[in-house]
Amino acid sequence: MSTAVVLVAILGSLLLGVISPGPSFVMVAHTSIARSRRHGVASALGMGVGGVAFASLALVGLQALLMQVTWLYLILKIVGGAYLIYIAVRLWQGAPRPFAIAPATSMAPSSVARTFWLGLATQISNPKAAIVYGSVFAALLPPAPPFWLLALLPPLIFALEAGWYVIVAIIFSSDRPRSAYLRSKSWIDRAVSGVMAGLGVRLLVDAAGR
Repeated sequence: MSTAVVLVAILGSLLLGVISPGPSFVMVAHTSIARSRRHGVASALGMGVGGVAFASLALVGLQALLMQVTWLYLILKIVGGAYLIYIAVRLWQGAPRPFAIAPATSMAPSSVARTFWLGLATQISNPKAAIVYGSVFAALLPPAPPFWLLALLPPLIFALEAGWYVIVAIIFSSDRPRSAYLRSKSWIDRAVSGVMAGLGVRLLVDAAGR
């Protein structure tokens, strides 16, 4: 598999993790609905920075450890695959439930800059994001990736994370698209669940084959 194909595969897999509903999604959606599109975009940028932080730590840590501790690579695949399947099951089970947004009074008034930091904190505190990044890199990143690939991943991941949540902010700050999502929530959640489960099964199968 060429390096360009690896890059596309990594970004595609991460995109599935980014768009899966979770705390970050709820935070951006709530901010956009309860406050304004401007605040929603600020929180989306915080998500992007948080994604880069996770990706950078995963790249540095995995590259340093996996070159010396081969069994850690196997454990990461097993844990990552099991967790992704767990996420998929939870998404499938929660698909029929209505989308719940916390009341606006649960968030203290803040400036746009503070909303950015709240978005960053929400992303960093989400253990699912750390597992997804580590699992995807372990499954798809070659043992000795070229420098240009390692240098290109962080800005592309920022564009991926921030870009998706900017879209969420724009959608949920408008009434009609928000209603359309709520009507289709069950199908969207189940589709994402199926793909995440497939990625998890692939990690487990790869681990079993070693």
